[in-house]
Amino acid sequence: MRIGYVVPQFPGQTHIFFWREIRALESLGHEVRVISTRRPPRGLIAHDWSDIAMERTHYLDALAPGKILGGTARLLPRGLLLWMLRDGLWRDAPVSLGAAQDLYSLSVDERLDHIHVHSCGRAALIAAFARQMGGPPYSLTLHGPLSDYGPGQRFKWRHAAFATVITRKLEGEVQQALAGSLPDRVIVRPMGVDTDSLRRDTPYAPPEKGRPLRIFSCGRLNIVKGHQDLMSAVRQLLDQGVDVRLEIAGEDDAGGTGYRAELEAHLKRLHLQDHVRLLGAIDAGAVKDKLAEAHLFVLASWHEPLGVAYMEAMAMGVPVIGTEAGGVPELIEDGRTGILVPPQNPATLARTIRDLAGDPARLRRYAEAGRAHVEAHFRSALGAETLAEAIAATRD
Repeated sequence: MRIGYVVPQFPGQTHIFFWREIRALESLGHEVRVISTRRPPRGLIAHDWSDIAMERTHYLDALAPGKILGGTARLLPRGLLLWMLRDGLWRDAPVSLGAAQDLYSLSVDERLDHIHVHSCGRAALIAAFARQMGGPPYSLTLHGPLSDYGPGQRFKWRHAAFATVITRKLEGEVQQALAGSLPDRVIVRPMGVDTDSLRRDTPYAPPEKGRPLRIFSCGRLNIVKGHQDLMSAVRQLLDQGVDVRLEIAGEDDAGGTGYRAELEAHLKRLHLQDHVRLLGAIDAGAVKDKLAEAHLFVLASWHEPLGVAYMEAMAMGVPVIGTEAGGVPELIEDGRTGILVPPQNPATLARTIRDLAGDPARLRRYAEAGRAHVEAHFRSALGAETLAEAIAATRD
């Protein structure tokens, strides 16, 4: 099959999952045309595969006057004004018409059989408009709460051939919020990681007595990722006599000129300059190296739909501490494959880190159980296979 694969602002710092899925689809024998809405800021282009990915990505032209006029002319007779009024698309529709025309033309020129959109935001509207122009069927993946993805959800989902959601929790929210506008198939399909690549070369080793505890964290520099809470927990640990070294990989959405400044100020207020490092956006190989060196992986998110960063750590056999937020409990079983703590609670987090760091047997048990769980249920190939099967079913 020829599959159009749409990811907004590709390739961003957290997009290793999409690249792995693209490669997995190709290994199954499908042709994948990578499509995106726009290029990411330079500060977020961190992967060793980023240049290759951008070379093969078609970036939709949303501003060409001819495409805007063409898209408007195609959709006005089909009900554009009604959709804008009924589905609340007054803001998003005008800025999506040119990109939708471009996507439609690309689909026709390259004879795409299907378009899959890894978003329920504006990219989904573009695919829905392209379908109304006579383009191929499309599908969606919901990666977080519907409220994060803007207006017009009923329109986007009503015209989709199928949709996938990454957790059972999100599926329940969708069924309640969009009843009557859902496609026939809504599939729970978790994200996954490359467990063949993410594998330890040496056995996991707990921290040695008298040596610093090495903690690694990875996630966008955004308030909801809870990095500030983890820093506060580190301060408490140091005050209790626990020597800690924390490294945080990731950058803010502005490429380093946004929330990073607030984290740096928080770090200085807590006098953590010798104990905490902000690494910025780093590539997948560097993330793997950091995980191999870590005694613990901790991500203190306030909201987390599921958590690829947790998966990567578990695949690398690193014990994980996560939060009871969103879909994380569908990935980390508290007390068996890792530990869950309440979000926005640095004191509890510090106490949990201290207790776990002093229990080598439990650390080894979580390292082994986490790896086995991800290998069995969250391999990236499983997601690619599910997506390919769902697309094939639309053509039967």
